[in-house]
Amino acid sequence: MTTPPTGGFRWFGGDMHTENRPQRTAPRHRRPAALAALALVTVSAGAALAGCGGSGGGTVENASGQQKAGKKVLWIGDSIAGAEAPPLGAALTASGQHFKDASSDGGGTVVEGDKMSRPLAQDAWKTLKKNLASFHPDVIAYQITSYDWGTPAQQRASYEKLAKTARDAGAELDLVSAPPFKIDSFYKKYEGAIKSAPKAAKQVADASRGKVHFVDTTPLWGTEPTGKQARRSADGIHSCQQGSAAFAKWYTERLGKQNGFTPAAPQKWAQGSWTGDKRYAQLKCD
Repeated sequence: MTTPPTGGFRWFGGDMHTENRPQRTAPRHRRPAALAALALVTVSAGAALAGCGGSGGGTVENASGQQKAGKKVLWIGDSIAGAEAPPLGAALTASGQHFKDASSDGGGTVVEGDKMSRPLAQDAWKTLKKNLASFHPDVIAYQITSYDWGTPAQQRASYEKLAKTARDAGAELDLVSAPPFKIDSFYKKYEGAIKSAPKAAKQVADASRGKVHFVDTTPLWGTEPTGKQARRSADGIHSCQQGSAAFAKWYTERLGKQNGFTPAAPQKWAQGSWTGDKRYAQLKCD
């Protein structure tokens, strides 16, 4: 197992919101590594696979047996994406690729929409500029956040700006739909924007002539946050190790098809110290 993603934990949950930024809770102790076995069983199940990081990388062999550098994948989103990042980093690293988690708990949105999302977006754009300069990604994967608040026109304009930014940086762009999550009292007034965001993203991808990919995660997560397929944690928003591992397998396979690499078998990455990431303890994952 390669070294798992590292980094500080920043939390928000269904009952932890404020009008500006979610509050943070103190970390708990790591959960037992035995959860890795559960993640492996989940990832290998098939039918069930039908939401603080670091970087890693390696090389893969092409058809002639020569080594070539792996792709650099920059992962962007909010804390839902953050909960998915540890196994995604492990899966991509085991597949010979490079990974950097640039998710931001309590933010991460690129949508320059209403007065609430605009300051978050300004932070996200600044962070993206720094990551483009330092990491030089081949793939920018943006999972639509729970903060993509704005009108459909504002959402489209922001995703188009992201597409242009990726193109100028020589990177392909994946706009990844978010898993279904609980619309609690904090999110209720933004429900319309949460529903329109993936539609706006798909419109941008459809108009890009193949330069932007819209990644519809509905086949993996379904549409109901309370459904078993959605694999939400007790807060109804984030995913625990098993759900995050399911996403890592599913999305790594898609990236492999897009970028010409063979995903590593789950046995090579699903059992590892990433399962003890402290964010899962905060989520009270078993």
